[in-house]
Amino acid sequence: MRWLVPREHEAPRPALEALRARFPALVDPAATPLPRRFADGEIVDPLGRPWRAEDAVGAGDELWFHRELREETVPPVPLTILHRDAHLLVLDKPHDMATMPRGAHVLASALVRLRRATGITDLVPLHRLDRRTAGVLAFGIRPAERAAYQQLFARREVHKQYEARVRPGPSSPLPRTPGERLLLQDRLERPRGALTVRAVAGPPNAQTLLEVVAAEVDGTLRLRLHPRTGRTHQLRAQLSARDAPILGEDLYPQPGPEPPLPLQLLARRLAFEDPVTGEARAFLSAQELAAGPRTLDP
Repeated sequence: MRWLVPREHEAPRPALEALRARFPALVDPAATPLPRRFADGEIVDPLGRPWRAEDAVGAGDELWFHRELREETVPPVPLTILHRDAHLLVLDKPHDMATMPRGAHVLASALVRLRRATGITDLVPLHRLDRRTAGVLAFGIRPAERAAYQQLFARREVHKQYEARVRPGPSSPLPRTPGERLLLQDRLERPRGALTVRAVAGPPNAQTLLEVVAAEVDGTLRLRLHPRTGRTHQLRAQLSARDAPILGEDLYPQPGPEPPLPLQLLARRLAFEDPVTGEARAFLSAQELAAGPRTLDP
């Protein structure tokens, strides 16, 4: 791992102190003590020369070190590949699998598992799904083509369709009749360091077209969702803000324990015009949410 000390960094200070402040995980009780890592020569500069714990580091200095991985159990969940060619690999990602290595989810992440399973070391996700969200997740294979695919998402030229199950509260403005639609518009912001985003006053930066697909006898609604923007946690935050958090939710409206029910959110369909081959691409998840028959059209 490389840490380039930013230009706005305060006055030079000892390397040990600087790393401790920037990466609190390095001083986790379960980790190798940081002073020992310096003493063993594990913290180096770009030329491989060891930093000493007391060496002053400032703006522009580089510190390289290996990230220590905690013991991690990789659930025996199979990987279902929907499509693979010379350009793209498309995964039908299960619930509760991280897209990228992060925190306690490294070896079990979709990226690491796919790289190991396929041997494609240059594989990278072209977009992301929350760990708790299942469904269609596309990866690029060739580094030279990566930017072309990622620009599709940046320019909002990718058509996404999600399914969700919610049980609206009494104050929810969501329609209840199958076939009814509602355009959700919000300004979503995430305070620095926060786990969740929130709807605040101001011009909308998040838009989602919602359609009621089915109303179940227990008050649950099955929804079709077409996000027109791609904000972090957009669908989860917008529905929760309308007193209709997604079933299985653990972050909205307030973070809490993760329930046994998988988050009832599925990335059902991903479609776009391939910028490399010119083909019309459309990928459809084969998964289902926890209850009720599938009612969405491809």
